[in-house]
Parts: sequence; C-alpha cells; structure tokens
Amino acid sequence: MEFVFLLEQVINGLLLGGYYLLIALGLSLIFSLGGVVNLAHGAFYAIGAYLAVEITKYLGFAGAFVIAPIAVGLLGMLFERFLLRRFYSADPILSLLLTFGLGLVGEQLIRIIWGASPLQSSIPPMFRGQVIVGDFLYSKYRLLMLAVVCVVLTGIWLLLNKTSFGRVVRAGVQRPDMVAVLGIRLQPYMTSIVVLGVGLAALAGVLFAPISGVHPAMGTEIMTAAFVVVVIGGLGSFWGVVLAAVLVGVVRGITIHFYAAAGEASMYLLMLAVLLFRPRGLFGERIERFE
Repeated sequence: MEFVFLLEQVINGLLLGGYYLLIALGLSLIFSLGGVVNLAHGAFYAIGAYLAVEITKYLGFAGAFVIAPIAVGLLGMLFERFLLRRFYSADPILSLLLTFGLGLVGEQLIRIIWGASPLQSSIPPMFRGQVIVGDFLYSKYRLLMLAVVCVVLTGIWLLLNKTSFGRVVRAGVQRPDMVAVLGIRLQPYMTSIVVLGVGLAALAGVLFAPISGVHPAMGTEIMTAAFVVVVIGGLGSFWGVVLAAVLVGVVRGITIHFYAAAGEASMYLLMLAVLLFRPRGLFGERIERFE
C-alpha cells in the first residue's frame, strides 16, 4: 500500500508539472522571442478560468474547453498589438512595469465583474469517479488532464519543430539579426506567440479550475511557480521548460508524501540547487532581443 500511495503522489506530481508547464511554456516563449517578461500572464490564466465557469453554464465543459482559450487568445492579440509591441526595443524595466500593472488591473477587473468571493467550478459529470487497478485508485478527471497536457505538448513541439512557422520562431529566438537580414519580419510571429502563450495559460485555467478553485488572486498565486519553472529550465529551451515542470511537480509531490509542510519550499530549493551549477538553467540559451 505504501508503494501505491507513493505512486499516486508521483502521478499527482506529474499532473502538477503539467499544470505549471501550460503556464510556463507560454511565458518562456514570449520572453525568448520578444525579450518581455510578461507579469500579466497570470491574469490571462485567471480570466480563462472565470470564462470557463460562465461558458459551462450555457455550453457545458466542452464548450468552455474550446471557447475560453480562443477568447483569451484574442484578448492577448489586442494586448500585444496595442500595449506590448511598444516595448520590445525599450528598456526591459518599462515592460516589467507595464505587465505588472496590467496584471493588477486584470485582478481588480475580475473582482469588479465577478466579485471577491470564489466561484464554484465542478468536475464534468462524465469524468467523475475513479479508475481502479488493483490497489491503485486515481481520479478519472486527473487522468484526463494528464492526457490533454500530453496532447497539447506534442502539438506545440510539432508546431515549433516541423513547420515553417516554428523554424522562423526558433531562428528569431537564437539569431534575430540573421532573420532580419533575410527580410523576415518577426512582428507577426510575435503576435502569434503571444496568442499561443496566453491561450495556453487560459487552457490551464479551464482544466484546473475544478481542482485549484476559481478566485481573483489565482493568477498572482501561480506566477511564482511558473517563474521558478522557467528559471530552472532555462530561457529559450522548449525541453528545458518541460523537464523543469516535471521535476518541480514530481519533487513537490514526493516531498508532500514524506513531509507535507516542505512541499512549497521544495521547488525553491530545487531552483537554488540548479542555479548553483547552471546559472542559465538546465538548457538555457543565450537570448538576443529583436528590434
């Protein structure tokens, strides 16, 4: 039984890692290509969760699963077009201040529209219950979330590595000067990356709302863990962020199994250990901003 319980904690850790991954991957891509640390990323995650609650009332969970990330992605397009675009070649502190302020504005708008009290978000009826294999027992919905994260991860990898869009994005991250010499404008690609990044954050909000809860400060709470994952993985590295998310999730899950009070601290200790030996993260690359 002890082994089964530990296995459940490892799977919980993988699920937590997938949760962090959906948020951190978009955060990393936006910084890698645009040189902007998007402190408003958590607000898009929270908005995705709130939209999911509202859409579920009318179109069910499937409708929320499709519509909420798209709606937040379109909101991200406006964010990039009218705000973020002005700061790509400016002092990085200006974009930090902008996105920090926007994150606060987003949280307060949520309080104004939906109130300060948490909203109820329940697991879809078709995914309630447990999967039982011998002594192993696990939630159907959590297994669904793991499957969705794996599918999304595969899709993003294929987009970045098997398409012309992905080749330009990777070239723009590593050598934006050479991309400019070839006459390729990175601006449309940056818009697409922002839409993809905030859409992933919103998808995390949709999937994890029934488990993590829906409240105005949820975006602020998740940002610390997302930054830890990005720092450990290394900026500019797809697999670095993936590995870091898995490590943070599993380490935290196992730590909770043995000593619950140290669960939160474990990811910071992991980050410290990595940075002592790899200041740029596990697979960090040198990043140049495009002009």
